[in-house]
Amino acid sequence: MIEKAAEQPRIRIVKAPEQRRGELLDCAQELFLRRGYDNTTINDVIAAAGVSKGALYHYFTSKEAMLEALAERFAGRSLEQLADVMEDPALEALARLNAFLARSRQLRREAAPTIRPLFGAIFRPENIVLYHRIQSAAMAMMTPPLARIITQGVAEGIFHTPDPAGTAEMILQLGAAAYGVIARALAATSKHEIDEAADTLEDLLKLHGIAIDRILCLPEGSVRLVERGFVRAIMTAHPGATRKEKKGGRPARRQRTD
Repeated sequence: MIEKAAEQPRIRIVKAPEQRRGELLDCAQELFLRRGYDNTTINDVIAAAGVSKGALYHYFTSKEAMLEALAERFAGRSLEQLADVMEDPALEALARLNAFLARSRQLRREAAPTIRPLFGAIFRPENIVLYHRIQSAAMAMMTPPLARIITQGVAEGIFHTPDPAGTAEMILQLGAAAYGVIARALAATSKHEIDEAADTLEDLLKLHGIAIDRILCLPEGSVRLVERGFVRAIMTAHPGATRKEKKGGRPARRQRTD
């Protein structure tokens, strides 16, 4: 009689928490872009990632929490790519500020195909609480580097403000004040609506640039907050092709891990 071979024990794959969290975010982002945020459920992410429900809920309590984490990750990665601007010893404060803003625009433009569909969900009225949570987290990340630039400018006698950190927060709040205009721009569909929304938002950003000049006691036109065509590039961005799917239109399932 032939004896059955002993059953091999299941090998449990253990990953570092940050690695597992990052993989779950990657999976959620892919699904949000391909199916749309509204058409993706928590169970979709669980199935595509090949994890248990408990494993996912250990990191994210809801779909909204995943969207918030994606926005925070984008802000964090943007800051990493701004490091050379912050550390360049040859830059005076105003040049550093404009280089900081220019690089930020470049990064947003490059990431627009990814972030526009995600942010379209954030700027809907029913997600206003989520918007404020994301805005608060982004401000917490962006205030220190901006305050550092303003502090340098005060030391050089270029900027004039008694409170660099408070001034940085005030400048960043201008972005939050544009909520309504951005929401209307993201909701635009026809060419006429897109053109009108782009012009309105670009004019508002130019006004914000003038406001920053005055806050920092600079001549008008010193701070270059927006460039021609930037708003339209963001508004008309579309996600590129995602990874190939298996027959039937469903994402390839990953090996189940806990």
